[in-house]
Amino acid sequence: MLPQAIRLDPETGWCHGARHCPSPNFNERPSGEVSLLVIHNISLPPGQFGTGRPAALFQNRLDPAEHPYFEGIAHLRVSAHFLIERDGALTQFVGCHQRAWHAGVSRFEGREGCNDFSLGVELEGTDDLPFTEAQYDCLKVLTAELIRCFPAIDAARVTGHSDIAPGRKTDPGNCFDWVRYRADVFEGEGQ
Repeated sequence: MLPQAIRLDPETGWCHGARHCPSPNFNERPSGEVSLLVIHNISLPPGQFGTGRPAALFQNRLDPAEHPYFEGIAHLRVSAHFLIERDGALTQFVGCHQRAWHAGVSRFEGREGCNDFSLGVELEGTDDLPFTEAQYDCLKVLTAELIRCFPAIDAARVTGHSDIAPGRKTDPGNCFDWVRYRADVFEGEGQ
């Protein structure tokens, strides 16, 4: 279910070609450019797909009574800019000009607080299951558009949550094919 065209509106920071589900979990960025793309994974309950629960979490609608795992996370106020589901469906929760709350305590190249200067993309999945063709296809198109709009993001500035929060986070996990993804997005780009 790859969006035919993903185009970021430079005024609003919202993408045409994505379903819009605004999250209240964001705030304004400090001054400075967006220069980092962070790849995550999420599934709620863990290992279950197509539940709609990641969106509920990002919109503060997750019912802790629905599953024992939710009791420990329903109070969290988190979000990401984007979620790519297993079928490649793309949802946007926070405009790209705003600061989503996806990275938490984090550091990239000595700079702390990655939410201040990054965009977060969640892939529906787990650390130990391969991601789908549809997800890689959508991520490729989305990444190309984000790089077009935020040229400070290059191959060296696309990273995993595990890389900016080592010891605390493990996503997107060992099953994320970084070689394939980087070749899909950056091959022939001179980056």
